[in-house]
Amino acid sequence: MCDRSAHWDKVYATKGEAEVSWFQDSPATSLAMIMAAAPDREVAIIDIGGGASRLVDALLLDGYRDLTVLDLSANALDAAKRRIGQAASTIDWIVADATTWRPAKIYDVWHDRAAFHFLTDPRDRAAYVERLRSAVAPGGHAIIATFAPDGPETCSGLPVQRHDGASLAAELGPEFELIETRSETHHTPWHSAQAFQFSLFRRQK
Repeated sequence: MCDRSAHWDKVYATKGEAEVSWFQDSPATSLAMIMAAAPDREVAIIDIGGGASRLVDALLLDGYRDLTVLDLSANALDAAKRRIGQAASTIDWIVADATTWRPAKIYDVWHDRAAFHFLTDPRDRAAYVERLRSAVAPGGHAIIATFAPDGPETCSGLPVQRHDGASLAAELGPEFELIETRSETHHTPWHSAQAFQFSLFRRQK
């Protein structure tokens, strides 16, 4: 965890929110998939690798209240807290590695945009899935977005493991049913196009 944390802390210490390739002014696809999967505003949602993402702002604005953001980088979470202001006190902020973290509660929605694809070691992916299984309620949902098979091979100087819905389903195992996959072309702040895929899974009861 130390090496990974140090990498991402350095990224967020040296670059502004809109100076990283994954920046989205409006996380429309994530928000739409969460709202479709969990319209009840009382559900518990965790954003894995959320960093300084504006998804939590959008969820707050839309009336969701039980929100958790987990990230390796304290600097990233601090940036989000400063942006959100007073309402940040209503959010649970967790500095942790999703492959070693021990969930303290059960969530209805697990959202991850661009964290899982950094797990190039099968052991790390297995550890991540173990946490997913322990954190998501039966009948709950997981939304995992990664670079698509035709997406970039690296990000922030690190190699990535690209996926489609089928390869993610194989990683998660039969407990998670693949419900939907969406393609998205993400445009970086410097106008490069990146192919993403978003996959929605439902945990079997």
